[in-house]
Amino acid sequence: MSISTLVTAVFGRREDVRDPAWQREFEIYLRTAYCREELLDLFSRFRSGESAFDTKMRSVLVGALCKHAGNDLQIEPGVMLRHPETIEFGDSIFIGAQAIIHGRFEGICHIGSHVWIGPQAYFDARNLVLEDYVGWGPGARVLGSVHTGLPFGEPIITTDLEIKPVRVGFGADIGMNASILPGVTIGAHAIVGAGAVVTRDVPDYAIVAGIPATVLRDRRTN
Repeated sequence: MSISTLVTAVFGRREDVRDPAWQREFEIYLRTAYCREELLDLFSRFRSGESAFDTKMRSVLVGALCKHAGNDLQIEPGVMLRHPETIEFGDSIFIGAQAIIHGRFEGICHIGSHVWIGPQAYFDARNLVLEDYVGWGPGARVLGSVHTGLPFGEPIITTDLEIKPVRVGFGADIGMNASILPGVTIGAHAIVGAGAVVTRDVPDYAIVAGIPATVLRDRRTN
C-alpha cells in the first residue's frame, strides 16, 4: 500500500528576489552594444551549460533580448526562444530545461509573475498570455495558429494561417503533456489534467480532462 506525503510548496511560496543593480546595468549595456543576432549568438554559448555562471548569463542575456524581463528569472539548460523581442516576463519565473517559446515578429507573448514552466514545454506564442501563478507541466504544449485549409485543392501547409489568442488565467494549472489548442481561454484557478487536449474554453475553477477535454467538476464543490 502506497503512502502519500504532504510537503510545503517551494516555488509557489517563493518570496520576491530583486536582481542586483549590476545585472540591470549589464543588460542595458548588452542591448545597446550588440545587435539581436549577436546577442542570440552569445546566448547560444551559455544555453546548454549547467554551471552557476552559465545560469546567470542566460538570465542576463534574456533580459537584454526580451521586450521585458522581471527579477529572478531562472532559465534551465537547453531553453530556446524565437523572436524574444516580443516576449515579456514578469518576476520570479522558472523555465525548465529544453522548453521552447516560439514568438512571432509582431506577436504578443506575456508571461506573468510566479509562473513555473516544466521541462520540454512548447509554446506557439504568437498571441499568448499566461497570468500570474500559472503552473505549466512538463511537456505541455500550446498552439496559437491553424491553417485555414482554403482553397480546398491546395496543400493545407500552403494555406493561410489564422492566429488565435490563447489565455491562461491566474493560478491555473496545466498538467503534464496537455495540449491547449488555438483560441482557448483557461479560466482562473482551473486544472487541466495530464494529457488532456483542450479544444474549448475552460471555466474558472473547473477541472477538465480527456480527449477532447471535458469538465469533470468545479473545484469549489465537493
